[in-house]
Amino acid sequence: MTNSMSETLNFRSIDPLIELAFTEDIGIGDITTESTVPPTQQGSGTILAKTDGVIAGLPIAQRVFEKIDSHLDFRLLVADGDYVDSMTPIARVEGSAKSILTGERTALNFLQRLSGTATLTSRFVEATAKYDVKIVDTRKTTAGWRTIQKYAVRVGGGHNHRFGLYDGVLIKDNHIVAAGGIAKAIERARAVVPHTMKIEIEVDSLDQVEEAVAAGADIILLDNMPVNFMKAAVGEIGNEALTEASGGITLDDAEAVAATGVDLISVGALTHSAMPLDISLDLEIM
Repeated sequence: MTNSMSETLNFRSIDPLIELAFTEDIGIGDITTESTVPPTQQGSGTILAKTDGVIAGLPIAQRVFEKIDSHLDFRLLVADGDYVDSMTPIARVEGSAKSILTGERTALNFLQRLSGTATLTSRFVEATAKYDVKIVDTRKTTAGWRTIQKYAVRVGGGHNHRFGLYDGVLIKDNHIVAAGGIAKAIERARAVVPHTMKIEIEVDSLDQVEEAVAAGADIILLDNMPVNFMKAAVGEIGNEALTEASGGITLDDAEAVAATGVDLISVGALTHSAMPLDISLDLEIM
């Protein structure tokens, strides 16, 4: 894991999420473990990736065990961003068997879901590697998980779109309707946002592309366009604005979309539909 990746995880914002997970899962106590495991029993838990993929979330898993029991020893065997083969040990945690068992599910939940996002992102990046295009995420994230899901996208080689409604202008179809048209929407946004902030607008036809270019949009999002229309739109836009493709783009069609010449491909599935990586913890008694 590079230092830059680990430094992007702010535990002041993640700790409340971990505490919420503890409340949901542990509640007033781990009844099964408390009733079956001797309090002095020591153990060593090996965290194992059972399928191929890109690992993400190890610092969060480590934090989970630290908060469960500060005496546990957590050791990384790989780093966030590493691609691992099936049955690769990725971390080991040693100490109180009771503490390991109580924190197991919470730690694995974070690891599985974030590694799934990183893995899917890496596949989109690989599928479009021949082209000068960036794979970016969207706001289609799980409530409370946005920071860490977007972190996982970066770990997988992707890039982040805006983090929320507060840090970027993206005029969508309903905004255009409410504002009275593309030109009016862009004009109104330009009048109030800082000059350093780009204005992006969503279009779904070549006629709207022409309007958006004429109105001075900085980024034009081509929404659910057939590939041939998308290529024509990129040609019409030229260097007047950055172009972004969006709308149900899958691994099967990602390369064809990239070949149109768009600058960005946004994929909501990276965060809302990525299959969790199969990761388990095997405990041995010490």
